[in-house]
Amino acid sequence: MKNSVKILCVLLVVSALLMGCASNGAEDGKKTVTIWSYGSDNVKTTFEKLANAFNKSEHGKKYQMKVEFISSGSNAQSLLDRTIAAKKAGKKNTDYDLIEVSDAELAAYQSEGGDDFFQKLDTSKMPNAKNVKAKLSTGQDILMPYRGTTVVLAYDSAKVSNPPKTADELYQWIKDHKGKFAYNSPSTGGAGGSFVTTSVYNQLPEEALVSSDEKWSKEWTPGFKLLKALHPYFYQSGGKTVYPNKNQGTLDLLANQQIEMTPAWVDQVVNEINSGILPKSIKMVQMDPAFTGNLASLAIPKIGGNKDGAYAVMDFMISKEAQTILLDEMGAFPVIDSSDIKSDNTKMISKFDVSTFRTSSIGVLGQELLKKWDEEIATLK
Repeated sequence: MKNSVKILCVLLVVSALLMGCASNGAEDGKKTVTIWSYGSDNVKTTFEKLANAFNKSEHGKKYQMKVEFISSGSNAQSLLDRTIAAKKAGKKNTDYDLIEVSDAELAAYQSEGGDDFFQKLDTSKMPNAKNVKAKLSTGQDILMPYRGTTVVLAYDSAKVSNPPKTADELYQWIKDHKGKFAYNSPSTGGAGGSFVTTSVYNQLPEEALVSSDEKWSKEWTPGFKLLKALHPYFYQSGGKTVYPNKNQGTLDLLANQQIEMTPAWVDQVVNEINSGILPKSIKMVQMDPAFTGNLASLAIPKIGGNKDGAYAVMDFMISKEAQTILLDEMGAFPVIDSSDIKSDNTKMISKFDVSTFRTSSIGVLGQELLKKWDEEIATLK
């Protein structure tokens, strides 16, 4: 009986040790580094391919990259809420080693988690950082951009031979072609949100687009006056103006030739042309002033448990190999010089320059803008 107890104790100790190794993420002597992201299924699939490539790379000899993904529309707790909750609970050495944060989200993280929530970046630990061309509007010492995307004007070249090039030309085109333009309700997708934001902020100094100062909200009136004036000229159904649901809603109208023009994300257009959802006649052009876009970036929370591994993954994500995967799989804009990147998608995005992307960072004003749109535009007859 005593021998049985001793054997049981030994087994329990061994089991505990093994569990300890697992919780530390050790695998074949490699340290696990976990990267957190979110979005649609194509983003998830791309991240899985990136992880596979990292684990086969030189970095993979020391670290094992693991992806944790939060899918859009899953009703799961957001990445921001999860990480902030972990910090407020006093947790340290968590698996939030590296997380995706856009420059537009940074203010929310710092407001909730404090200015010291993220690690300041040491570019000496990322040799590829010297090749990054993309420019952030904020958080340059915290965020490392790894892919870009922007909203452009997508149009059917079979119907439109000379698309508008400026915002004023676009507004006039909308009035001259009643019912042939649509944008999705801004709270359901970023393409519509970009149209609303730029329509309002084109009337303000450029500095307003990267400021969360409440004073700017008092100057939204001219922009909303413009949106109200354009309201009767947008796509209609049943005799009423319709703002489709989600980014896909307007692209479906474009694909079915119910409209001729809509604001849309470049990467979404590229993917849907390649998959045959959108016809080859769909082309893209950027406005002047441009619609806003995003630089998807990575940041290292101080509560993460593997900072060296996080730097290794970050360095890989801005390498030529990773940038090629992102362009191939997502139509994402490279943040490095794209002249050496060979991809079938290069031609479709070659006219756009990631270094000139117009990004916004208006913090809580973004939610106030959406609320005002819901109250003043969505309710129009």
